[in-house]
Amino acid sequence: MNKKRSVWFLTLFSLVAVVTVFYVSDQPSPFDGIALFSDDTIDEVGLVETSSTNEESFVSQSNAFEEMRMEVTEKRSQLRDQLTTKVGSNEFTAEQKDEAYNKIEELVKIDSTEAMLELIIKSLGYDDALVRIEESDVLIDVVSNEQSTKKASEIIYAVKREWPKAYNVEVNFDGE
Repeated sequence: MNKKRSVWFLTLFSLVAVVTVFYVSDQPSPFDGIALFSDDTIDEVGLVETSSTNEESFVSQSNAFEEMRMEVTEKRSQLRDQLTTKVGSNEFTAEQKDEAYNKIEELVKIDSTEAMLELIIKSLGYDDALVRIEESDVLIDVVSNEQSTKKASEIIYAVKREWPKAYNVEVNFDGE
């Protein structure tokens, strides 16, 4: 049983490492498929000229979200490294190592849940979303011009349906 658990842990840990490297590496800007179908002017080469302030605002909001994501990822990575060192060390008891291992599993679960919730919120029609889970609190920032209680309730419902441990959900709308 312990061997299966170790293999599972190493697999998840390597997956998290790959995802972390992907986020740390230089990423291209987000693809904006809507711009392909807009009525903006086309230059001689056939490229669409973007002069929209909404698009610039979205890119700046998206960059701010990426920076916050990187900060959260860095903090969790440091905590994960400390816990992994604790699990591999001979200085701690079996109970302490098991507790550290369980915390690592919880961090992996939170990371994947945040990513899933961001995808769900984006599927509701929002350009970008940032989800941070802190114990029973879920903090959500959404890029949207519309700020209504109906939209917030829709997001809260979707989050609580997918993450039952979300007792306090806070939604902040960041306009474009």
